[in-house]
Amino acid sequence: MAGDMGKNSFNYSLDFKAVDFRQHPELYRIGVGEQGVLLVEPYKSELLPHWRFRNVAVATQSAQIIYSMFEEYLARQEFVGADMARKFLQMGFTRARRYANHKGGKKYAASPEANNAALPYPYSSGSPNKGNAILPQEQDALTNEKAQAAAVFKAYWFKAKAHPQYLAQKQAFKDKYYLP
Repeated sequence: MAGDMGKNSFNYSLDFKAVDFRQHPELYRIGVGEQGVLLVEPYKSELLPHWRFRNVAVATQSAQIIYSMFEEYLARQEFVGADMARKFLQMGFTRARRYANHKGGKKYAASPEANNAALPYPYSSGSPNKGNAILPQEQDALTNEKAQAAAVFKAYWFKAKAHPQYLAQKQAFKDKYYLP
């Protein structure tokens, strides 16, 4: 059972510089959350130039463009592109929230004795500082400009992940390419 789950989880062993996922969607795995968001081509290169969250106006324009691309991918039956657009919307939310919570974007206090980088990504636990003390949250973390930018992305992300065509294409993709 655990082996089957591994076969359907995001495959970090692929040569992402050489694989065109538009030509080879069978190699794509949805994974968890934002896995692969900065790896899967050509979608990464199509979406990344539009991904910005500096303030509410920039985040709104960014989320609108990415959501429009999400709908275009769905219309072309390119589930991988639609899923990548959904991941960029999710990443807009998570990154803007990180900066809302911690002005400099760093969640953990530095600690030379607690280096979590022994294993390479994605097998590491993320940040080399994960496990260190968490820096205090900004006092205005729920209302500041980055929090408002995060809310913009969250609305589009939730709209995308609940989109009926997205859900249907996701199931069809799994039925076609995932092991039983």
